[in-house]
Amino acid sequence: MEFFKLACTVLTTALYFAAAWLSLRRFIHMFQLNSYKPKVQLKWLKDNARGFFAGHIAGAIISLICAVLSVGLTTSSVGQGLLTIPISAVLLFSAICLRPEPAKIPLKYTARIKRLIFTLCIIYLLPAIVLFALYDWGFTVVFAAAYTIWVLLSPYAVLLANIINRPVEQAINRHYTSDAKRILKDCPNLTVIGITGSFGKTSVKYFLDELLSVKYNVLKTPGNFNTPLGVVKTVRGELRATHDIFLCEMGAKNVGDIKEICDIVHPKHGIITSVGPMHLESFGSIENVRKTKFELADALPEDGFLWLNTDSENVREGAKDRRFIGYGINSREGYYVDDLCMSASGSEFDVVSPSGERCRFKTKLIGAHNALNICGAAAVANTLGIPLDELKPAVRRLESVPHRLELKNSGDATIIDDAYNSNPSGAAAALETLKQMDGFRILCTPGMIELGEKQYKLNFELGEKAAECCDFAVAVGKTNSEAIISGLKSGGFGEEKIFAAESLNEAMKKIYSLTTDGKRKIILLENDLPDNY
Repeated sequence: MEFFKLACTVLTTALYFAAAWLSLRRFIHMFQLNSYKPKVQLKWLKDNARGFFAGHIAGAIISLICAVLSVGLTTSSVGQGLLTIPISAVLLFSAICLRPEPAKIPLKYTARIKRLIFTLCIIYLLPAIVLFALYDWGFTVVFAAAYTIWVLLSPYAVLLANIINRPVEQAINRHYTSDAKRILKDCPNLTVIGITGSFGKTSVKYFLDELLSVKYNVLKTPGNFNTPLGVVKTVRGELRATHDIFLCEMGAKNVGDIKEICDIVHPKHGIITSVGPMHLESFGSIENVRKTKFELADALPEDGFLWLNTDSENVREGAKDRRFIGYGINSREGYYVDDLCMSASGSEFDVVSPSGERCRFKTKLIGAHNALNICGAAAVANTLGIPLDELKPAVRRLESVPHRLELKNSGDATIIDDAYNSNPSGAAAALETLKQMDGFRILCTPGMIELGEKQYKLNFELGEKAAECCDFAVAVGKTNSEAIISGLKSGGFGEEKIFAAESLNEAMKKIYSLTTDGKRKIILLENDLPDNY
């Protein structure tokens, strides 16, 4: 009988650890995607974890009932062992339901995540240690009930582990930041150029890297390394004494975020590409967005240059009483784009300098906003001593920034991949690009996020705009589908031109099944929400 009780306890313990890990893995993954922000994680839990709690509360109730029956109705080993069966079934069901699904952005086992997992291991060993210390093998069901309840708490255990680890994480961050500042101080001849904006900053960074490399040895922050820790990691890992210029992309979701990066790198010059309704849930207002982006301007020294996209009304509003160099397409101050011609094979346009010099550029990139971003990069390079004419070969070499109006051929279809971080201005520009393409034009989008109270309205307007520019539209997921479809119908689209898909895979299957009377399919993939949406 002693062996039977031991076997039951071992079984429930094994299932407990399996269910706990699979549950924790999911919530750790979401915590990473939510940028380790506890408030953002709590909001995500409120919006997305109802199914988890409903199932586990039911399991916890079953476990408690079995525990009461075990203690109150039977003292036999066999009876107690049999009562672990329903609890083991609950834990087994949890483990099966919580098995990981394919993720667009998989969990990255960084040093921080490993430290978080270590702390969680200690937290989840506690029930087993305490119960084994306090009870003998006869309390098998009490073990099982405690395990089930502990799994129920896993969403909050991740937040608890983060609180426990916070002093260590802060100390590590301070060390890395101090080391990055030391490295930058040891490069007195390095010119740091800060690049920020609600959209366009990554494209300008890539284009500027190519153009400035005509004359200078340039380092840029890779990919989306636009947070303080991303910048610190780039400096510590890649900056060398031979670099002349460091292009530092600066992202922000809260007031003060740009200043925090500026306090690390101390930029000499700065570029503000746009101010728009991005991350309104955290910023609260466009005014706060503008204030934060212009923290870069505030950090520049007296002899530093500030380049501004003067096509943006919100940027112009923040530029009052500041000395700056403008660039744009519609505005004709500073550097500007003129005589823009676009086709499926690329774009051709003039860049006119403040002195009146005119230079014709050709690029394989499509879209008016690519021309705008190239103009901004040319303005910086020209101001820093590179003649416009010498930039022509570099502009011809420019490649599409991944997932930003990136053209891809796929069988009988052309895909315009604009999947990264859609925003109202960028989405409108992408739709205008689609409108100019020759073929059967299809929009596939989950809409735009983090727009606060304006989210429904702006996604409705996206649908209305899409009705003018495409022949078929697919709304993906549940987050914004209602708003997008309502906007499409308001714009004159009939039901036969609209499809609602639960996932991108379902959307693409529908798109590839469409008949187009011989026309080539032109598919605009506008935004792709991460797994935490």
